[in-house]
Amino acid sequence: MKVHWEDVDLKAWDTAHAAAAAALQQDSAYGVAMQKMGVPVLRAQLEVDGVRVAYAQFIVRRFGKLGAVALCTRGPIWLTPLTPKEEFAVYAELKKTIPLQGLRFVLFTPEISQGQSHGLHPWRRVMTGLSTVMIDLTPSMEVLRAQLDRRWRHRLVGGEASEMTIHRVGTNPGQFRWVLEAEMQQRSDKGLEGLPLEFFEHYVASRPNTAKTILTLRADLGRDRIAAMMFLIHGEAAIYHVGWTTEQGRDYHAHNLILWKAIEELKSRGIRRLDLGGVNTIRSAGIARFKMSTGGEVLTLAGTYF
Repeated sequence: MKVHWEDVDLKAWDTAHAAAAAALQQDSAYGVAMQKMGVPVLRAQLEVDGVRVAYAQFIVRRFGKLGAVALCTRGPIWLTPLTPKEEFAVYAELKKTIPLQGLRFVLFTPEISQGQSHGLHPWRRVMTGLSTVMIDLTPSMEVLRAQLDRRWRHRLVGGEASEMTIHRVGTNPGQFRWVLEAEMQQRSDKGLEGLPLEFFEHYVASRPNTAKTILTLRADLGRDRIAAMMFLIHGEAAIYHVGWTTEQGRDYHAHNLILWKAIEELKSRGIRRLDLGGVNTIRSAGIARFKMSTGGEVLTLAGTYF
């Protein structure tokens, strides 16, 4: 087994990432955006007998000269099926060869569901896995609509029959920044954390064709903006990342209509999988119900291993 930490072929990486409909955190563009914010990023390409078997992207946090923590979130990207024993050898080699000085902590949060056999079982789990809702966008719109919960679909029908209009927001920072500013205010009000505002601008600009990095839709009622949702596109997958609404937006169930229009638009762009983001049935029960009622699969990840 050989690990390449330099001169990684990013075109081949992006091709593999798209084919796997892999997570945002393993998109090379995600790493580029992080690097522009001054965050160290490491990328590895693994070969067995000269055949590539995996790519892995790590976000690094350094503690001066003492050492560093490297986190491979929702990776690696597997290029070929491996047994748990073979996967363990890959994880071990990554941990052994990672080019960091001093005390090193290397953590993996694989894109594997809880209970599924994987190569990290021999290691210690230090965090439980998050739960999210995944929608397979490959079926027809008719099938996807039939999968909706009855009440969710009823609200969608009401939105479609209302005076609301849905508009695509432009991809220049000045056109979508208001959505992010509203998100930052929500975080402040609710004591939540998330990616910094500047990340989004760097990520959107990471590829020449911004249609491959972002989709933002807003709902208008007359001249008033009443709701919006932002999706980050990564390869052949996308993730719902920002949502904002007013009281009118809630009354009109604007997010039901926006999400449905987003699904239609993402499908037209060749997106195969939509991640609706984390669900917390205790702290945010209403949001969790909204996501789970789309008919998507609730996926609980295996957790973080050290």
